[in-house]
Amino acid sequence: MALVVVGLGVFVLVGTADVTAASSALGLGPRFFPVLIGVALLLIGVFYTADVLRGGHGDPEESEDVDAAAPADWKTVVRVSAVFLAFAGLVDLLGWIIAGALLFFGLATVLGAEHRLRAGVLAIVLSTLSYLAFVKGLGVTLPAGLLSGVI
Repeated sequence: MALVVVGLGVFVLVGTADVTAASSALGLGPRFFPVLIGVALLLIGVFYTADVLRGGHGDPEESEDVDAAAPADWKTVVRVSAVFLAFAGLVDLLGWIIAGALLFFGLATVLGAEHRLRAGVLAIVLSTLSYLAFVKGLGVTLPAGLLSGVI
């Protein structure tokens, strides 16, 4: 697992090496966050590898409310996967804000949100804020979809 983390870090850094685009008003371009994540993955993987080579091993889960012997909740895993796949299929058609709101609302519902109206409002706010942060703040192009004339 340690080498997988190192490999992911290298993969992210190599993948972002050829990205060229203008920086935003804040001086951050589209490479900033992927490079930050790639370096973090690489460092964590190196330290993790060193720990394993020195004899370290993961400790079993010891939380109060976790039963390590309990079977996996495959029904929830399938539902979460379906929400992510639906988002991937709809993001170009509907746009980031609408598809993102559906993603956030779907995940909140699948994971047990009791107040659906509150979850829906938060989903719309989060998707809109994330769209504005990436498009206006970082200069990253996200699909506008159905709202292309509005935003």
